[in-house]
Amino acid sequence: MKKLPRHFAAFTEEYPEIARAYEQLGAACHLGGPIPKKERALIKLGISMGAWLEGAVHAQVRKSLEAGASPEEIRHVALLALPTIGFPASMAVLTWINDLLPQKKKASRKRR
Repeated sequence: MKKLPRHFAAFTEEYPEIARAYEQLGAACHLGGPIPKKERALIKLGISMGAWLEGAVHAQVRKSLEAGASPEEIRHVALLALPTIGFPASMAVLTWINDLLPQKKKASRKRR
């Protein structure tokens, strides 16, 4: 079993019935339509980005990787968000994403 974030673990301990209902709602939403698991994870990542929720971005990056998304696909979601959420927000989101992904190899630049 994965280690839950400290605040969420405390919440589930203090309010177990609400936490169970929340988990059941999430499961019902995920299974309530035809979108495959990887795409659902990437959509939720985009929603988290647009809402500027750093913890949710971290969680959705992890879930996207677990669902089979590549680091390139995850970073592409951030690029798709750029025209909608703006450059400064996208730079913050990319920072949050890169907290969890392996560093992208820098392209070598030729000197002129």
